[in-house]
Amino acid sequence: MKQINSNNIIEMWPSVSKTLSVPHTNKDYDKLVKLMDSLVDSIGNNEHHPLASLMETVGILIEKYEEEHHLMPKASGVEALKYLMEEHGLKQSDLRDIGSQGVVSEILNGKRELNVRQIKLLAEKFSVSPEVFI
Repeated sequence: MKQINSNNIIEMWPSVSKTLSVPHTNKDYDKLVKLMDSLVDSIGNNEHHPLASLMETVGILIEKYEEEHHLMPKASGVEALKYLMEEHGLKQSDLRDIGSQGVVSEILNGKRELNVRQIKLLAEKFSVSPEVFI
């Protein structure tokens, strides 16, 4: 294993820390989000890109800040489904795989609960954890 030369880190850190540091304010957080947007545009899904680990690090810093400062109220499975449908520009008829339009309507209106099969299908469709719909 290569020895870490702390002198090099001490020299580089002041310039690096202006871009990459733990966010303590909304301004710091916004700066990291802009950096993440830029990294996503450059890197995409390329896990072998030289900056992929930087993108992962920035993502962890953003996530940690959001967990501590942007508490999200717990949404019901139906609320999450409605949100995801809106975000993806989907209508009830686009969810035929979970049931007829009548079944989907009953689910969205709270007259029927999602079953395990439907939850699994929705989790796959939207690439989210099944817990989102529970």
